[in-house]
Amino acid sequence: MATRVRRNPDDARRMILEAASRLLAAGGPAAVQVRAVAAEVGVSDAAVNHHFGTRDRLLESLLRFGGTKLKAELHAVLGAWTDGPIDPAELVHALAALYADGYAELALALHRSGWRDTGSGLLDEVVDRLHAQALRHCAVTGRTPPAREAVQLTVAGLHQAVATDPVLGSEFRRSVGLDETARERMLDWWVEILRTTVAGQDPDSTPR
Repeated sequence: MATRVRRNPDDARRMILEAASRLLAAGGPAAVQVRAVAAEVGVSDAAVNHHFGTRDRLLESLLRFGGTKLKAELHAVLGAWTDGPIDPAELVHALAALYADGYAELALALHRSGWRDTGSGLLDEVVDRLHAQALRHCAVTGRTPPAREAVQLTVAGLHQAVATDPVLGSEFRRSVGLDETARERMLDWWVEILRTTVAGQDPDSTPR
């Protein structure tokens, strides 16, 4: 007779969410069913419901789980910015990769169902580091640094673009005659937008 493995609640929830995340990446939100998640982990349906109550609450927890993963990945990217100038390419691609794994569809599905995320500050650390880099860079080059709000708006625009791209990106690109191969070029464009924002303005071009 197989010995039942007892896990503490935090470990059990993490294993369930990791399994749900794999199903999400493979088949979208529709694939994240309690029975499928239970089978992936090797537990009963009742065990999944014990930790999350309902499928809707499981999906909400899964979206927050994705946000936590993203924050950890971004923290690692920021940690690599300790030496030399910031290159935002890793930031752009880390954001895009998360939403390409089903989290864009999940966020949209939950929004349509009436759920709203009241959290904030996911990218605050990114904004702070980019703005600090801009101030240092402009102090050396004599350029006018961007206001912190300019960095906030740029990062918010990037986040909105990559979050909606898996669902709507192709349609927006087709509206201007671009095909699916333009997706990577659009990410490269966002990298250049961030670089341009951080670089500040030439004093001669600053509006008076």
